[in-house]
Amino acid sequence: MAVRNYETVFVLTPVLNESQVQETVEKFSQVLKENSADIINLESWGLKKLAYPIEKKNTGYYFLVEFTGEGNIVDVLELAFRRDERVIRFLTTVLDKYALEYAGRRRKGEMNQPKPKTSEAVG
Repeated sequence: MAVRNYETVFVLTPVLNESQVQETVEKFSQVLKENSADIINLESWGLKKLAYPIEKKNTGYYFLVEFTGEGNIVDVLELAFRRDERVIRFLTTVLDKYALEYAGRRRKGEMNQPKPKTSEAVG
């Protein structure tokens, strides 16, 4: 089976304390590692307001994980998300070559930078 690039965003319930949040994120990182996935990037976006209430909660801890693995890794990871009551939402996408380029530029901090001004010769 071919190795593909994936990106998953998941939201944890806001009632967790900091150590519980870290423990939960480590649990999902371990699920990926146990199933021979390579984690490229793991970002914490922090506590953010949800677009609409989920389970009577208006905020959640957002995390993004980029990883590579075979096709069955997504099923294993999403099963782990469904079994954990601390996860209120998740979304996994396959990254194509354009999304990979964008993700790489975003990790390097090249996004949302002001464009350099070019000086035009006045003649």
